[in-house]
Amino acid sequence: MIVESPAKATTVGRILGRNYIVKASMGHVRDLPEGRLGVDPDQDFLPEYQVMKDKRAIIADLKKAGAAADDVYLATDPDREGEAISWHLLEAAGWKNKPVKRVVFHSITPEAIKEAFEQYREIDMRLVNAQQARRILDRLVGYQLSPLLWRKVRRGLSAGRVQSVALRLVVDRDSAIGAFTPVEYWTLAASLQPEGGRAFDAKLHSVAGKAGAIELPDQASVDRIAADLKGAGYKVASVKKREIKRKPAAPFITSTLQQDAFRQLRMSARQAMSVAQQLYEGINVGEGESVGLITYMRTDSPQVADSAIDETRSYVRSRWGSEYVPQSARRYTTRSKVAQEAHEAIRPTSSARTPESLRGRLTNDQARLYDLIWKRMVASQMADAVLDSTQIEIAANGTSGASYLFRVSGSVLKFAGFRVLYLEAKDEDAEDDDEAERVLPALDEDQVLAFHGLDPQQHFTQPPPHYTEASLIKSLEEHGIGRPSTYAPTVSVIVDRQYVTRERGTLKSTRLGQVVCEQLTGHFPDIMDPAFTAQLEQQLDDVANGKLEWVPLLREFYGPFKERLDRAMEDMPRVKVEEPTDEICEVCGRPMVIKHGKFGQFVSCTGFPDCKNSRPLVKKTGAKCPRDGGDLVERRARGRIFYGCSNYPECDFTVSRRPLPVACPECEGLLVAAGRTNAQCTNCAYRGPVPEEEPQAAGAA
Repeated sequence: MIVESPAKATTVGRILGRNYIVKASMGHVRDLPEGRLGVDPDQDFLPEYQVMKDKRAIIADLKKAGAAADDVYLATDPDREGEAISWHLLEAAGWKNKPVKRVVFHSITPEAIKEAFEQYREIDMRLVNAQQARRILDRLVGYQLSPLLWRKVRRGLSAGRVQSVALRLVVDRDSAIGAFTPVEYWTLAASLQPEGGRAFDAKLHSVAGKAGAIELPDQASVDRIAADLKGAGYKVASVKKREIKRKPAAPFITSTLQQDAFRQLRMSARQAMSVAQQLYEGINVGEGESVGLITYMRTDSPQVADSAIDETRSYVRSRWGSEYVPQSARRYTTRSKVAQEAHEAIRPTSSARTPESLRGRLTNDQARLYDLIWKRMVASQMADAVLDSTQIEIAANGTSGASYLFRVSGSVLKFAGFRVLYLEAKDEDAEDDDEAERVLPALDEDQVLAFHGLDPQQHFTQPPPHYTEASLIKSLEEHGIGRPSTYAPTVSVIVDRQYVTRERGTLKSTRLGQVVCEQLTGHFPDIMDPAFTAQLEQQLDDVANGKLEWVPLLREFYGPFKERLDRAMEDMPRVKVEEPTDEICEVCGRPMVIKHGKFGQFVSCTGFPDCKNSRPLVKKTGAKCPRDGGDLVERRARGRIFYGCSNYPECDFTVSRRPLPVACPECEGLLVAAGRTNAQCTNCAYRGPVPEEEPQAAGAA
């Protein structure tokens, strides 16, 4: 049997026993050649596959093992990429007369592997051709757009079919933020209290008899209403009560796992998938052998096997009681038209294997991610949360005769249901449809309320937030761009290419990324169009489903693309990717600019090549190194931001979180950011609000 990774081979080998030899291919063994196109558009896009140099010894070993075996089972991953790897293995090994069987399992457990052996099949060439078409499309775009960028912008740049659209999403969002103009608006709340009850605030909502909510664009409009309400009495106009039920989220698919891992655990998509791979392939948890803890982590289907549903419902009943188990099992289906429904959701291979039972057996990251996956799966088969919701309207008659309606809503958790275990995290820009879980006093219609005053508040509309990894992956999925295996590498590549930076959990486009996006959008509008890219994804799915042949798909794409490419070689202007600074060159007196190089950004003289003065770009944080007092400056490594002493290499002090220019109020140690408004000390146990100013030294005036 051939699987992809050594860890998977070890786990599967222990399950199968001594009658089987289990080998690892270490992923792909053949690919298109490096350094040249390797595809002939004039010969129906004939690909030139080569065994990779570092895989030649592996192929030789597999041939030798296969020659001594009665049967060969190809058990690469259960997706298109895995199907293609199996085909490449078959072609590279030359097993024409050997019984070769394709087996697929979505979890590495004895039951799943036994079932796979009973349902072996031939390699599905529809899936292989879909993967081939994607690989060739990406090669045609990447290997021909990248040299164009080298000529017109600077050497070393790259472009890709999916990565370029992802870049455009980030650039467009940043442009919208930059162009945003805040609009002023006001709210007006009344502080009210029933006799013998607790005070509460209700916001002005509307004027009785007039449709729509009242608008308060400025302070003058608020002052007019406040004057009209002077001396007014307040009484309850209506009390509306209803029961609200909240359903649990579906088990994870790849995109939702990556999103929640970022929101709740602050794991990047790449990190989350790496840890999930470890959980899938098998870990020794003290049961005498390695065990696959979760099902396959590259999936776009939320479906779950009946046996897993039954086990989960049984676990919920035994732990929380029958009232926490819905009357019928929950079954989830995807809204995506292209999801591979043969796959399962990402779930524990056994719901009975709780995170607590694995304590001490997993690394910190493995334990945190398993806990998230386990809770999401178990919660998905639990009862609804039930809330009692109340909406109260309060009437106040103005001296003008207008009747103003104030409104307050609240809800009380009546039955926790799945909420005893898990709550789905949300993006910062997501609208929260849950009413505030505040307890309101018991009120009756026509009840008179004591009035304690009006509270006018000025607000301004906010721009859309910068993308995070979670929200960008969500947007890619919503646009139909990419598939489960592409989300993490797509985000990583635009960061690694310095088109986008990670800053305090957000993704922001660099000047380089903006220039590349502008040039490509102007000359390749189709390639940079999310809708066009989504259409290509649909066509690739049609190839996988046998509805479309892959060569006509490539031919339809390549003709118009080649025409635009030839035109762009002539028409695309050359641009310099430079950002101005307010610094002057100390050597020749000319302005200094920020440039992008192989090792990141640097400051250079505009007089180059006559003046070669340059230095690394240093962004000071305002904080001082706790070791030697040097400036703590921002640094980058592999697309990630960290902070270190400016006196490096003499001082190697670093921190991963942003240092703050104020000292700890308890020990005067270094504070680092802990969320938006809190700080944490690196020297003592302090964690709390960021101090407003530097604490004064003892004895200072």
